Amino acid sequence: MSTSPLVSVIVPTKNVERTVESCLRSIRTQSLTDIELIVVDNFSTDHTFEIASRYADLAIQAGPERSAQRNLAVERSSGRYILWIDADMVLTPRVVEDAVSAAERTGSSAVFIPEVTVGDGFLAACRTLERRCYVGEEMIEAPRLIRREFFEEQGGFVLTVAGQEDADLRMRLLRIQAPMTRIDAPILHDEGRLTVRDVLRKRYYYGQSLPAYNDAQPGAIAAQGLATVRAYLRGVPVLVGDPVHALALAGLRLAEGVAYAAGAAKAVRSR
Repeated sequence: MSTSPLVSVIVPTKNVERTVESCLRSIRTQSLTDIELIVVDNFSTDHTFEIASRYADLAIQAGPERSAQRNLAVERSSGRYILWIDADMVLTPRVVEDAVSAAERTGSSAVFIPEVTVGDGFLAACRTLERRCYVGEEMIEAPRLIRREFFEEQGGFVLTVAGQEDADLRMRLLRIQAPMTRIDAPILHDEGRLTVRDVLRKRYYYGQSLPAYNDAQPGAIAAQGLATVRAYLRGVPVLVGDPVHALALAGLRLAEGVAYAAGAAKAVRSR
């Protein structure tokens, strides 16, 4: 009989039939098998929910946003640990086992899991380069595995924040100096074939939650900006090794900043 603690892996979805099967299959083929898989689908109009129903222990439909979907999944789950990923992510085979082992060994409340961007085209290569600079920077990365009782004590994800909910939880954990650790086994983040228009549209949308995030975590936006600069300075050897994508990344980051600001300004005007 297995003595491993049960892990509830939670995946919110909406119209992601391109990536969801690879995502869910990667969960089902983990080296640790004591896993319950819960998918909360935001009323997809493609085949997402049909695919999810074939793989999940529990597949339900609910919205309105990712934070609410995740909170509902936790309420319906029973694992000692909670692990959340997005539907465009693929777990390498030992992610769950290594994360649980690290938490158990160190007594940590949460575990950071590195992400590696994969995808097609020039912008995906820029994202890959960017993430290489971010590894190990706790003010940019966010923990993805957490002990259930600790998650519940923290009140789950904030419903008013869409896009920064992981960062908000991380800031709460840092503020109370919760013990956290990290593993090396990565999550592969499938960005697909990115376009500038798609990137800026998403940043504009996320920007609309920035005022709420700032209200919940005063000073966090500035601290993350400084952490980003620090990560790029530490990653100079990586950036210099790929100057074409590094220069394009600098331009993309500037455009993203403008999109974030525009989204935040819209949110402020609508208050």
